[in-house]
Amino acid sequence: MTPISVTEFVDVAAKPAVRGFLHTPAAINGDSLALTHGAGANCKSNLLTLLSNAFAEAGFTVLRYDLPFRQARSFGPPSPATAEGDREGIRRALEILKSKTSGRIFAGGHSYGGRQTTMLIAERPDLVSGLLLLSYPLHPPRKPEQLRTAHFSKLTQPALFVHGARDPFGTLQEMRSGLDLIPARHDLLEVEGAGHELLPRKATSELPARIVAAFEKFMK
Repeated sequence: MTPISVTEFVDVAAKPAVRGFLHTPAAINGDSLALTHGAGANCKSNLLTLLSNAFAEAGFTVLRYDLPFRQARSFGPPSPATAEGDREGIRRALEILKSKTSGRIFAGGHSYGGRQTTMLIAERPDLVSGLLLLSYPLHPPRKPEQLRTAHFSKLTQPALFVHGARDPFGTLQEMRSGLDLIPARHDLLEVEGAGHELLPRKATSELPARIVAAFEKFMK
């Protein structure tokens, strides 16, 4: 593992602003990852913090950031009216990473953040070399008929999905069926016993390192 530094990051040069934390390894591998949060959290979530550290220890430059809806208010879920602005915030975060690194740029997020990332990349595949989706919200809990897969057929960049076996937003079998709609290379990392959060609020585990190892192998 390489030593890392974590610094608060703010860029207000353009709208929407990008705010979060930059994880910089002492020995960079040239690749970078923009990682954002779900509807009920922010970029300080336990999962994103531990995962960003794990990626940085593997040599990635990681930007862990808040979506515009969370910058606008510190609690509460996003509304459909803010989704386009959130996707613009993702695009801005990727633009910032592009100016800081020389290698491949990856994008990802937990739940809502991952969904909005896939929607952006379905329209702008040139922005990234691949995707990391944590607990993709395939459908609302107890509403399996309301699938959020309309854009999957337009995904042309490789994508690794990480999903808990107890996630109410989609069973593992539902996820496998949904991912069959994606024409790009994709894979599903299954996490036994995990729910939608993947990691409890204060827990530590081997899962972040497992995700990094799976992602590096998948993107080779």
